[in-house]
Amino acid sequence: MQWAPFLIYMFTTAVTPGPNNILSMENGRRKGFVRALPFNLGVMAGFSAISLASAFFLSALSRLLPFLKLPLTAVGAAYLLVLARHSLYAADAPEEQGSDASFLRGVALQFVNAKAYVYCMVSLEAFILPAYQGQPLQLAAFALMLSTAGFLCTLLWSAFGSTFRLLFSRHALAVNAAMAALLVYCAVAMLLG
Repeated sequence: MQWAPFLIYMFTTAVTPGPNNILSMENGRRKGFVRALPFNLGVMAGFSAISLASAFFLSALSRLLPFLKLPLTAVGAAYLLVLARHSLYAADAPEEQGSDASFLRGVALQFVNAKAYVYCMVSLEAFILPAYQGQPLQLAAFALMLSTAGFLCTLLWSAFGSTFRLLFSRHALAVNAAMAALLVYCAVAMLLG
């Protein structure tokens, strides 16, 4: 396996803006790093489930992917638009008491997060399966490596949101509009990609 290209792809994809990272930053901004942690742990759990399923069922998914891509993309884009609307009209209070940062919300997001599916499938098809096809322990280890990289990046974005919390709360309307715009961008990119 070519480790350098794989690691570059893995970390670049994990750290770039996407639903997990944007919502992690937003939760860090509104709730603080520690109170945003349940959401990030939910992202880790849901993403681990997706990456493990992708590793073990990729051949079946590859045959079904042309039929699943459009509905999955449409559902994921619709969910992102709902999140964008929520972000735009979110209260500007930093200590908002809602369940935005819940563990279950982090898990649920993964099942409609097209970036997560693409991240797993490209990693598996391009780097992992050619070298480790039919080796379940290695496939599971790589799947968990992918989800761990994603988790660490959501923590980074959450810390960023938490660190600049006061600045963001002073400019809540602009920050909420920017977060909503980024989520709309993700939805449009999913539909056009």
